[in-house]
Amino acid sequence: MFALVKLASTRGVHVVESLFYRQIGSAVCATGLVLAGPGLASLRSRRVGAHVGRMALGVVAMGLNFLAMILLPLADATAIGFTVPIFATILAALSLGEPTGRWRWGAVAVGFLGVLLIVQPGGGGVPLGGATVALVAALLTASVTVVIRRLGATERASTTVFWFASSSLVPLGLLMILFGRAHDPATFAILSGMALAGGLAQLTLTASLRLAPVAVVMPMDYTSLLWATLLGALLFAEVPSASVWIGAPVIIVSGLVIVWREHHLARRAALEARAETST
Repeated sequence: MFALVKLASTRGVHVVESLFYRQIGSAVCATGLVLAGPGLASLRSRRVGAHVGRMALGVVAMGLNFLAMILLPLADATAIGFTVPIFATILAALSLGEPTGRWRWGAVAVGFLGVLLIVQPGGGGVPLGGATVALVAALLTASVTVVIRRLGATERASTTVFWFASSSLVPLGLLMILFGRAHDPATFAILSGMALAGGLAQLTLTASLRLAPVAVVMPMDYTSLLWATLLGALLFAEVPSASVWIGAPVIIVSGLVIVWREHHLARRAALEARAETST
């Protein structure tokens, strides 16, 4: 999806257009998910304000992610995007009051060290403007995960996905009056592929989290660096800088430590709850 967003931008497609078409694809896939699963009745919600806030935050986060992919080589932007679990750990501790011990705080510190290794402020590594956009995008994406956790207390995952995709078409549709353009068939084919990839990614991620624990699923996200490197080389002749290959593994290790620690604590809590029940 990100590669097609970047490819579309080289053909004069504005970020707003990419967001609009991406959300159309997501809305179609989310509707199919709802119809095949819990049904339209599951879309009723008393938390309209929370869904609207999640939509606004999600659209801005996605727009900045798209912009980061355009401004930076795919591999560089992808590597910086791996800081989402790091920001999520900080936000969960501050806003949800989740206990965060020395393991996760240590992982946070190591993760930001990895960012410094990639960006190398003043060292001419990754362009500072693009890196800033990528980091803000990661922070907002992490914020979205915190909002989704709160929504998850009362809402189905399919309900949240549906309302995010469909409600975002309202502001994006209005913005299309200003930014929408006519394009040639090849460009619309790229946009269609991007929308399909985004929608399928939403569905497959949702399905994967239903079929396996988060600790198993989320580390798979780190393989996206390999795909970003390959697609960047094939489509844009991009070669990741040495700093990316040094800093990215550091960020990945910190993210894996966070996932492992959360899984370990959740498992221990489940065992303690089971022991209390048996007694």
